[in-house]
Amino acid sequence: MVSSPHEAMHRVFQEYPELFSRVSEVLGVAFPPFVSADVVTTDLTESRPVERRVDTLLRIETEHDGPFLLAVEAQGKKDPDKPTSWAYYVAYLLERYRLPTTLLVVCQDRATAAWAARPVPLGSPQWPVLTLQPLVAGPHNIPAVTDVAEARKDLALATLSAITHAGEPDVGAILKTLSAALRDAPDDIAAPIVELTAQGLGNRPAAQQWRNLVAVDLSFYISPLSEEIRDEGRAEGEARGRAEDILLVFDERGIDVPDGIRNTITGCRDLDVLRRWLRRAATAATADEILDGGRPA
Repeated sequence: MVSSPHEAMHRVFQEYPELFSRVSEVLGVAFPPFVSADVVTTDLTESRPVERRVDTLLRIETEHDGPFLLAVEAQGKKDPDKPTSWAYYVAYLLERYRLPTTLLVVCQDRATAAWAARPVPLGSPQWPVLTLQPLVAGPHNIPAVTDVAEARKDLALATLSAITHAGEPDVGAILKTLSAALRDAPDDIAAPIVELTAQGLGNRPAAQQWRNLVAVDLSFYISPLSEEIRDEGRAEGEARGRAEDILLVFDERGIDVPDGIRNTITGCRDLDVLRRWLRRAATAATADEILDGGRPA
C-alpha cells in the first residue's frame, strides 16, 4: 500500500469520478449532469525531453452539453512553480483534445488551499495574457461529514471529507462516521475506501485512529490495511507471550526481576531479541545478565 496523502487526494476521483459533481456543487459551480467518465492517460510529455504529468485526468460525458476534461491535482504545500505547470497542463489538454478543460486542486490545509485558489495573472505585468484560477477543494469548503446516514448516501464524499480534513480537529468524528457507514457496505465497496482513507491520512495522528477503527469496526474486511493490522496483532501477541515466558522462567528459578528490567522485557517487540533472552534466562544468575548485548536498538 502506498502511504501517500498526495495519491489519495486525486485517486479518489479515479475510483469515484461522479464525486466531482458533488464537489462542484459544494464549490458553487454548476456543471451539467454526468453520463459517464473515463480515466485518460496522465502523460502530458511532448517530443522534447521534458516530462509532465497531471495527477488524475478524466474525460467526463454529460447529458446534453457534450464531454469535458477534468484534471485533478493534489497539492500538499505552496509551490511558486506550480501555477505555470497548471497553465501548461490546461493549455496542452485544450490543444490536444479540443475539449473544455477544468482544473481541480485538492488540498489538506487551509493555507495551501487559499494560496492555490488565488487568481494568478500570467504574462507581462502590463498586459497579462491569461489568468489562472483553478477550482480548489479543501478543509475550508468540503463539508465535515459526521452524520452516518449522510455518509451512507455518499461514501465517496465522506471519504474525501476524511482526506481533506486529515489535519483538522474534526477528523476524528469524520472517521468514526465513515467507519460506521462502511459496516453495512459490501466488501468491494468498503475495501478501496478503507485503503484510500489510510493513504489520505498519511502519518498524521489520525492515521492510528483509523487503524484502530478498521481493526475493531471493520475487522471482517479483507484489504491490505486490514491484513497489515491483523499481522501486527499476531506479532504483538507473540511478543507478549515470549516476554511472559521469560518472566515465568525467572519466577520458576526464584530469580528476582527488578521493575526496570521487567519493563524492558515486556516492552520489547523484537522476536529475535526475545528468543535470545529466553535462552539466556535458563542459565543466567541474575535478570540483568540476559540483557547484556541483547538490548533492542
